[in-house]
Amino acid sequence: MKRRFLSINFHKDTVERFKGFCAKVGGSYTDTLDHMMDFFDTYQLSPMEDFGPNMRGMEANIKKRINALTSIVKDIEKNQTRPTTAMLQLLFEQSPSKPKQPRLVEVKQGSKTSKDPFFATSMEAIELRKEKNALKRDLKETKQQFEDILFSRVRIVKSSFGKPRLQLDMALEDYEALKEKIKNS
Repeated sequence: MKRRFLSINFHKDTVERFKGFCAKVGGSYTDTLDHMMDFFDTYQLSPMEDFGPNMRGMEANIKKRINALTSIVKDIEKNQTRPTTAMLQLLFEQSPSKPKQPRLVEVKQGSKTSKDPFFATSMEAIELRKEKNALKRDLKETKQQFEDILFSRVRIVKSSFGKPRLQLDMALEDYEALKEKIKNS
């Protein structure tokens, strides 16, 4: 198939630069221009962007991003991993051996059985966890009740005048009981 040639008007300086480039690269003007356009399309580059000499600017940007990622990883290690590791080591570390005490000790009423601060804080943590679980359970039950009321007892009422409104289908006694339950919790 015979290819047709068309002409495009360029500035004289641009044509001279292009001819010099073609002589340096080798090949016809059409082949050189085709290869240049293929290069920009293949690598999704814009000839309007400045990449610096030999794309050093792009290389510098990539190095900056790598350094930023390195600092993020170091920060995570410093602020998250090490403290967690230290806590786990403290948790599994055995307390120093205490001098042996007699097996039978008289316990006075009203006195505390343990004066170990670790034991006291552990018991507090257990109590807090129990309280947290109870609160979670209560929240889950309240959410379920709310969903039951919202999705099964609320309906949309369309009026012939004005905007549609929501209507709650609930007995007055049920409403009062729910109101008291929420007030008391």
